[in-house]
Amino acid sequence: MAARLTVTLHELVGELDLFADAWLREKHGVNFNLFEILATLAERAPIDITGLAHCLRVTKAAVSKRVPTLVADGWLTAAAGEGRRIILELTPKGVELVRIAGGELEAEFAQMLADPRLHPLRSGTGISPAALNAHLSALTDIVLAKGRTS
Repeated sequence: MAARLTVTLHELVGELDLFADAWLREKHGVNFNLFEILATLAERAPIDITGLAHCLRVTKAAVSKRVPTLVADGWLTAAAGEGRRIILELTPKGVELVRIAGGELEAEFAQMLADPRLHPLRSGTGISPAALNAHLSALTDIVLAKGRTS
């Protein structure tokens, strides 16, 4: 564990991504990169390429490059929007993967949060996934708001 919270959070996210990638490859034959795109679309669709790139924190070019393959593989649809916008949505195949693999992966993370080392003074009850998600969402909002005012 690092002494600084920022480093610890970065390490945690990296390790969670590595865990998710290995788990998704083993259980569903897909990598975390694909799953992250599909899961983001499940939360935000319909969304254009620029919006998806922003959510994924990658360039518009990086998303544009992947879209034809994702469409050809049956994960998503791409339709012309206003102007030159391309609107993306999940196909039923994409929805199903996010629903099944996402649910199973959430259960894996919930199991980790139940580890007694996370609440040694509370007889091993762990951390509520819903409470952690609410706190992390609020923290994200706080960081976003701070970034807008700086």
